[in-house]
Amino acid sequence: MGEILVEVATDQPFGHGVPAQLGISGDALNVAAAAAAAGAVVGLLSVLTDDDLGQAIAARIAELGISTALLTFRKGQQGVYLVHSDPDGEREFSYARSGSVGSTLGPDDVDPAVFAAAGAVVAGGIACAISTTSHAAVAKAASVAKRFVYDPNFRPRLTSVEDATAALTELAPHAFLVTPSYPGETRTLLGAATAEEAAAKLRALGTENVAVTCGARGVQLEAGAVSAWVPAIPAPAVVDQTGAGDAFVGTLTARLVLGDDFPTAARYGAAASSLVVGGKGGTGFIPTFGQTRAHAAGETVKGTVPSNA
Repeated sequence: MGEILVEVATDQPFGHGVPAQLGISGDALNVAAAAAAAGAVVGLLSVLTDDDLGQAIAARIAELGISTALLTFRKGQQGVYLVHSDPDGEREFSYARSGSVGSTLGPDDVDPAVFAAAGAVVAGGIACAISTTSHAAVAKAASVAKRFVYDPNFRPRLTSVEDATAALTELAPHAFLVTPSYPGETRTLLGAATAEEAAAKLRALGTENVAVTCGARGVQLEAGAVSAWVPAIPAPAVVDQTGAGDAFVGTLTARLVLGDDFPTAARYGAAASSLVVGGKGGTGFIPTFGQTRAHAAGETVKGTVPSNA
């Protein structure tokens, strides 16, 4: 659940006349696409504009194998972001999302029966930050979900440290899984010097499982019977790092729901994350689970960079 954004991506610095590629992204969509590719049956709760753009976005959602049954269409403006990626995949963002139609998501959009029946519900700090109603929707979902997964996804341009910390503290007791990043979120939101300390603090709040993502190094896993380090898997190609963390969360969650143990699911998440950076945009390349499984096993994965990259 969360906001979907129109993505305008360019390889050149922002400027008049710069050629760009139009796409559809946003953390919620990226997570959902990865989960669907990993084998889960996925629905996406979001609000789109009731016009041709909203219909085009819905068509892309369906194309990614995600159910559109939970989408709502309302009058308003779709959120947009521009992203410039340099040759190493590093990104510069510019957003136009204030008052977006996606931010009108609210508690009334959360059907308790649907959310209680789902194998897992994934939401993030961005959904909590874009509006008070969206935050309330996330809180409602967390209270009824069988497994609630929360990615803090702290964005200083959207929210304050205090509000992001409060959201994490509020939702952690309801969480089956929390996926903070080290060192940024673990230090800023949890005051933890190490990944292990951050996981311990979340577990003390009531979180069942914690996966602390440590960038290019790997992921630290902590649960009742598990303390494991999952090393990162080198990417075959780096075009754009947009959506890498979302791919990890979506794949990890899907594989846990489908029955994989925590370290195995995280290994698949790490593999998917390193493959998606070979495409341009948040959903520019979504690997099949066959490709993810092969990459996790150390096999060469062919065809990982689409022609439009």
